[in-house]
This record gives sequence, C-alpha cells and structure tokens, in this order.
Amino acid sequence: MQTLYISEQNCYLCLQKETLLVKQGDTVYTEVQLPLLEQILIFGRSQITTQVIRECLWRDIPIAYLSRMGYCYGRILPISRGYRQLSRYQQQLSPIDRLITARAIVKGKLKNSRVLLRRQKKKKESDILEKALQSLDYLAEQAAQADNLERLMGFEGAGAAQYFSAFSECLTNPDFVFSGRSRRPPGNPVNAMLSFGYQVLWNHLLALIEIQGLDPYYACLHQANDGHAALASDLIEEFRAPLVDSLVMWLINRKIMDAEADFEFKNGGCYLNDSGRKKYLRGFLQRMTEEIQTNDGKQPKWDILTQQVRTFKQFVYNPSHHYQTYRID
Repeated sequence: MQTLYISEQNCYLCLQKETLLVKQGDTVYTEVQLPLLEQILIFGRSQITTQVIRECLWRDIPIAYLSRMGYCYGRILPISRGYRQLSRYQQQLSPIDRLITARAIVKGKLKNSRVLLRRQKKKKESDILEKALQSLDYLAEQAAQADNLERLMGFEGAGAAQYFSAFSECLTNPDFVFSGRSRRPPGNPVNAMLSFGYQVLWNHLLALIEIQGLDPYYACLHQANDGHAALASDLIEEFRAPLVDSLVMWLINRKIMDAEADFEFKNGGCYLNDSGRKKYLRGFLQRMTEEIQTNDGKQPKWDILTQQVRTFKQFVYNPSHHYQTYRID
C-alpha cells in the first residue's frame, strides 16, 4: 500500500475511473491506482475534487491537509474511523511493555546520534568527537537496561548533553557558532534551525499518528498533558539526528544559510525569518521527497516516518512483538 504525498503547490487531484490523477494545469505529475493507496497527505495549497473525496471515504483512505511545515490543519476520515479502539489498547499496555519501548526509543536516539558524529569524525579527527562517541555508546547500553523511567530520562539527558557538546565540531562555516543546546528560546542561529526543524518534524508525525488511528496522548517515554501529544514526542526521538540535525549541518556547511540575513532576534531569542524559513523548508522538502527503496517499492523519504508509526501501531496490537526503532548505520 502506498502513501501519496502532494508537496508541489497548486496541484489538482481528480479521478479517472479507479485512477487518481495529480495535475498542475494540463501537466499530469503522477497517476496512482486507488486500490493501492493507504492515505493521502496534501502539503500547502492544492485542491481535490468531491469525487475523489467521496471515493476515498468509501475505500477508507484518509486525507490529511498540512501546511508546508507539516502542521496538520485537519483530516477527512470515514465515520467508522477513529482512535477509540486503538486508544483502549494503548491504555492497556503494561508498565513493563511501556518501559521496554521507552528504553528502545532512547537507545535508538543515542545510537543514531552516535552514527551522525561518527560520520563526521571520518572527515575530521577530533578528541571531542571521540569522547562523545565513547560516551554515547556507553549511555545507549545503560539506557537499554534502565529499570525505571526516571533513570532512563537521566541517561537520555546525559546522552543529549554529550552529543551537543560535540556538535560544533561538525560545523565548518565560521559564521555559525554553537556552544550548546538552548531551546526556550533558541539562543543563536544554530539552535533556531534545530528548534524549527524539530517542530516541523513533530507536527508531521502528529498528523501520521492520527491518520493511523493512534491516540497521540498515550505514549511510553513522555508524559502527556492537555497540550502535549506525547506520542509524537516519543516517535520523533529516533529521527532527530538523521533527519533534522544532518540537514542543519548541510545547510550551514554548504553556506546555504546566511547567519545575518536569515535570522532575527526578538523576545530574548533567535528565530528564522521569512527568508530563513523558506531556505530551510526548501531543503527539508527536497530531502524528504527523495525516493528511497522500501518494502513497498520506491517511496519518498517521508515514508520512513509512516512505516515507524505503523510499526508502533503493530506493537500496540501485539506488545509481545517489541517496537523496533528506526536506525541508521
């Protein structure tokens, strides 16, 4: 089954028998057989006919409308769909199943962070990088054995501190100075890009979680509250380094971002301005629409996110099959 991602702007989706056509003017960008579709995600300004909506509802194919940043405005679902059934399964997860999953998430995050630093070390010898690599390896293994969430979060925090202590070693553009992670508010252009990137990715994961029928407020690692969809915060962890941090490095080192022209300082923090957001989103969408080989054939890189949400859904239905995190090597 396929996920159809519409990231080009001003497209028009129409139906021709059982074939969905994605057009821009008279140009047909792609054709997809409706029986092969699992879901449709529309980023930004594109239109869809009533006939397509009706057919998708009949075939149980959800349609989500997102901003170009990945913020989910809403979704079209058949009446029969919803996350009540899955929510009950999520609530019934045992404390040990939740802890095992939380340990896997933290270990996956630290291992992916380590791989990203190891790749940089191949380009540049650095004692700081070597120390961080050793620490992350140790902390990942400790996280895999943590006997409670408090200790686990301690290992996660220590790993993040070690990782970001070496992050500046990966930046070759002298205009961007990074001395540590600062979030609320971001203290400099590097932190501004990291925070913006994580928010874009978090919003997209939230949309996928809801499309798959999971309850975003029942998680394993993070605690939910009325304003926090904790499951999105759980699932973003393994993707931070490979999707956001690597892109930030690339944008900085290739001198695509301008430390003066693309940022603004306000309210005690540093933020991307209009030109900075456009540059970041252009790079992000370009990377995420690159095709990679998956079990379903060639799919955009977006699909690795969908696959992980599906993997978590399978775990909820059958906790004895432990959740397997996304790993890079």
